[in-house]
Amino acid sequence: MDMQTMELVGAGALARPDGQSDLTALPWNPHPSFIGVALKHLVTSADTLGALSAHLVRIAPGAELKTHIHDRSLELHEVVRGSGVCTLGDRQAVYQPGVCGLIPAGVAHSVRADAEEELYILAKFTPALL
Repeated sequence: MDMQTMELVGAGALARPDGQSDLTALPWNPHPSFIGVALKHLVTSADTLGALSAHLVRIAPGAELKTHIHDRSLELHEVVRGSGVCTLGDRQAVYQPGVCGLIPAGVAHSVRADAEEELYILAKFTPALL
């Protein structure tokens, strides 16, 4: 993976009022429910007193974040690499770099990566998930 892509998918730094965090040091965590999906927790509830969390999501080629709902959190996706399809309620959106998806609390959604490459999404939640 080239350096520009690495920076786009969480290999950089997080600037904070009290200093800077090295995002390369954060581990990829397998998603507890979805095979082929991993998460890098960039900002957690503990960092923001529950206001916001941000996670880099990596979906393997052809893998899927199956249909699920966040009952109390609004979610914003920013596609940073790869392509796929997001189903939002009864609509589908093509995901590719530069596309954002807004998912209100309580709306069923899923995301599937295209078969050829990994899909990377920066997912932000308010209030925080973790």
